Amino acid sequence: MLKRDIEKLIYKELRPQKVILIYGARRVGKTVITEQIADTYRGTVQILNGEDASTAALLGVRTAENYNQLLQGCDLLIVDEAQTIPDIGQILKLIVDTVKHVSVIASGSSSLDLQQKSGEPLVGRSYEYRLYPFSVSEMLQQESRIDHVRRIEEHLTYGSYPELTSIPEFDRKQAYLRELVRSYLLKDILSYDGIKNSQKVMDLLRLLAYQVGQEVSLEELSVRLSLSRNTVEKYIDLLCKTFVIYRLPAFARNARREVSKPGKIYFMDNGIRNAVIDDFRPFALRQDVGALWENYLIGERIRRSNNSGILAHYYFWRTYTGQEIDLIEEIDHQLHAFEFKWGERMPQAPSAFANAYPDATYQVVNRTNYLGFCL
Repeated sequence: MLKRDIEKLIYKELRPQKVILIYGARRVGKTVITEQIADTYRGTVQILNGEDASTAALLGVRTAENYNQLLQGCDLLIVDEAQTIPDIGQILKLIVDTVKHVSVIASGSSSLDLQQKSGEPLVGRSYEYRLYPFSVSEMLQQESRIDHVRRIEEHLTYGSYPELTSIPEFDRKQAYLRELVRSYLLKDILSYDGIKNSQKVMDLLRLLAYQVGQEVSLEELSVRLSLSRNTVEKYIDLLCKTFVIYRLPAFARNARREVSKPGKIYFMDNGIRNAVIDDFRPFALRQDVGALWENYLIGERIRRSNNSGILAHYYFWRTYTGQEIDLIEEIDHQLHAFEFKWGERMPQAPSAFANAYPDATYQVVNRTNYLGFCL
């Protein structure tokens, strides 16, 4: 049970009459982190599971009298899988407004569902955090830096979902990831009204998996899937909000020279990406090593800023003449450019970028220096 990096951020904002919202895909450890917080919290804790019918019944009587009685002597209320409870936003608002001594943590596996049900009522009353699969920083709690580098191909192939750390056999890791894709990750998106065709969603995911690191054309996806462009856009939006994939937009301040559309799509976890296309072959047999490396490093950088409480914006950059950079990180209007190479080649920054943004930093990230980039 590794200690999660965002735990310190949660503790910093944990206080009475405030709600901490924790979002994350299924099986990334939301229940575990709330249990760890409960174990170390100095006060009385009440944990409720939103998927338990009795929880909805207990919280369904929306009166100040009911909540004060239920939470008498309680300092911290934790509601796991909160998005399954009807009107959870109104419930949490009334709790923090009327039970003055209670702090609240609510977790959910879908930002779409939990935000819709809790977002507006909790304006000014909540802090939001995202929980991802293990980061490099977290993995180094149980393995040395040397071991991590030695096992980098394994990490790029199987990803870093928490339960995988206790599964040593590769065939069992593969089975776990296939089941995770089939039974859990699509569960959220298929639960929404109008989303009935699971095969189309899987077909879309496969196409996106093969296009990691490439600019995505919604029109092309629409034709290949025999779906409308709006439907493809809707599915991608839902997959982003259920933390399966994420978008990387283009960075452009000079619209005449720099590409502004379309964007790229990456997977939140390499293991999920490989499970979607059912490809766990050794690196010597793969043609997509560069894409795996790029997907892994961009995801790690996003986790790094998220887990450290750093407000960062991420983009890719490309000109119409073909010059490009894999990742642009913007923090406080300062630009940091990163190029990812699996091999040892160390190219210079593209001249168009260096001339347009002379104050930006530039770094090539490869196997010799990636730990510093991730930490």
